[in-house]
Amino acid sequence: MSTFDPDALECLAAIVEEGGFERAAQRLSITQSAVSQRLRALEAQVGTVLIVRSRPLKATAAGQLLLKHTKMLRLLRADLERDLKELAPSSPGGAREEERISIAINADSIATWAIQALTDLARQGLPMEIIHDDQNFTHEWLREGQVSGCVTTVKQALRGCRVAPLGAMEYIVVATPAFAQSRLGAKGPVNKRDGKQPAAALTAYNFREVPFVAFNRKDEVPGEFVAKAFGLKRVTLNQLFVPSSEGMVRAVLAGWGVGVVPRLLAQGLIDQGLLVNVVPTYTLPIQLYWHC
Repeated sequence: MSTFDPDALECLAAIVEEGGFERAAQRLSITQSAVSQRLRALEAQVGTVLIVRSRPLKATAAGQLLLKHTKMLRLLRADLERDLKELAPSSPGGAREEERISIAINADSIATWAIQALTDLARQGLPMEIIHDDQNFTHEWLREGQVSGCVTTVKQALRGCRVAPLGAMEYIVVATPAFAQSRLGAKGPVNKRDGKQPAAALTAYNFREVPFVAFNRKDEVPGEFVAKAFGLKRVTLNQLFVPSSEGMVRAVLAGWGVGVVPRLLAQGLIDQGLLVNVVPTYTLPIQLYWHC
């Protein structure tokens, strides 16, 4: 097998990671012409195109394989330098851009537990890049070699990777008390004991009448929650999209609709009386796994 020029491999990685030839040249402290020359030489050696000149730039299948190989070499080099530093503590240290660790994590995990879990590593100086995607799709970033690890719902270990269960993230449906009463208020008879109307709740009969605040079109959690909570095979929801976990909660607080959100994000607001759980009889657990 051919031996690939490390400088050419880092050039390919810089083009993909920086999103263009000019920024890759700035990162590598070389001219844009030199970047193009290194890429052409690498493509000639491999015998195929490695970069699709589109907007944004993206690697071909062969380019993705070389990119994955480059990131593995970075990790091996970083391990070697760390071991050598232990033998010679006076040697210069400091993290470099090419040693950056990329991790794909779903937005709800970022908004709740992941930052705390990674804090010790950040304080130790580990250069990280967190890429967010839906938990059902984060593993594709790892499969394509664009990240070194991911948090995903996929249970089976990806090829060449280790997997560890992280536990379940619990999801509940919340709304403001005013929205719940006006849009979900029960029409049943007054309770003879306390003189109150039945509590406002989301049911199998009224969920179609209210808007659901969802993350984006990839977000399958709201539909999965409603289907499992009410024993339905297919559900169609009226959805509004807010691509931020915290933004979804703010939208619910503003009265946009109901939201299926992590209990970790909502419980404090429920305790304050700002939100109510409109399906208190059901919680949707989403199992998460760490692949690396």
